[in-house]
Amino acid sequence: MIVSHIKLKNWRNFRNVDVALSDRLFVVGPNASGKSNFLDAFRFLRDIAKQGGGLQAAVIERGGLSKIRCLAARQDPDVEIEIQLSNAPGEPPLWIYSLGIRQEVRGHRLPYLSYERVWRANERLLNRPDRDDERDQPRQTQTHLEQINANSRFREIAKFFESVQYLHLVPQLLRHPRAFSGPDIMGDPFGKSFLNRIAMTPEHTRRSRLKKIEQALKQAVPQLELLSDVTDETGIPHLEAVYRHWRSKGAKQREDQFSDGTLRMIGLFWSLLEDDSLLLLEEPELSLHTSIVSKLPNLIHKMQRKKKRQIIITSHSAELFTDLSIGGNEVLLLKPSREGTEAVLADSITEIRTLLESGLSVADAVLPRTRPESIHQLTWNFLD
Repeated sequence: MIVSHIKLKNWRNFRNVDVALSDRLFVVGPNASGKSNFLDAFRFLRDIAKQGGGLQAAVIERGGLSKIRCLAARQDPDVEIEIQLSNAPGEPPLWIYSLGIRQEVRGHRLPYLSYERVWRANERLLNRPDRDDERDQPRQTQTHLEQINANSRFREIAKFFESVQYLHLVPQLLRHPRAFSGPDIMGDPFGKSFLNRIAMTPEHTRRSRLKKIEQALKQAVPQLELLSDVTDETGIPHLEAVYRHWRSKGAKQREDQFSDGTLRMIGLFWSLLEDDSLLLLEEPELSLHTSIVSKLPNLIHKMQRKKKRQIIITSHSAELFTDLSIGGNEVLLLKPSREGTEAVLADSITEIRTLLESGLSVADAVLPRTRPESIHQLTWNFLD
């Protein structure tokens, strides 16, 4: 299944979003327009559905409902998310999950459900609050999505959300995990435990993935070969590779000696191979040479032909969007305003659609619209 449609109301930057999604979606927009916040709507549902998660934990992790609710919401208290799940883009939904949240006006100021609804095709399976909720209001501080004894009729939705993957690997965390103390972030989004994640994968699968990653890395990092995972004398997992140089056998290096680009590629390739669930990629071009970045859309497309997997990507990279295979229906353009950010598919704008049909790339037809209007004044204002 894929997310074929999403509706957001009062979610972070977004006052209202109502947009159809494709198998491969690129999210573009100016800085601070809400690209990361758009991805976070899917992570939020994952954090509710996952074991040990739940609505309260997901909201607290984000600083409370007041931090989630759109500043342009004014007197409208509800934050709302609706997800439609289908077998393919454009097909009727198999499932619809709809969630409304508001905050207690007094007391502990806990977030609670204003509604929770589930449809399977045209049959409504859940409509909360129900009589039990009204008799026992603390029930409304939890979703049925997170309760295994309450979601049996729509557990397929819970499993889908729970499987959502996001990894925005920060090389410094991987090289020096002990230097970054404090509580871990829910879901390990920045890869602090990435090596443990690799080590916990069954051996046959782990070896197979690392071999495929090694073959890909050889094209981008010519001196690298024999990528493997090892464990040191204290039981801590590491990545190891041989770098060829003037010595006949080269030299072994571990992840603390890998470049930022090499570590980011390993994280990216591992994520692409890891599962067939919804994958969220945030600026995968960081630290990579432009010639590598330009190949990423085709790499993702080929991977999707082998496994039907939906991938949502945020990016600013002109090099990534020079790929002419990217269609206007695969690009979500974010346009910030004083009343919140608008999100529209690029091909819904006549001028963009005409430019794309004439043979221009997304880099030429769409990215100029993400440039701040007064960017030419940046240098002068800084120096004044």
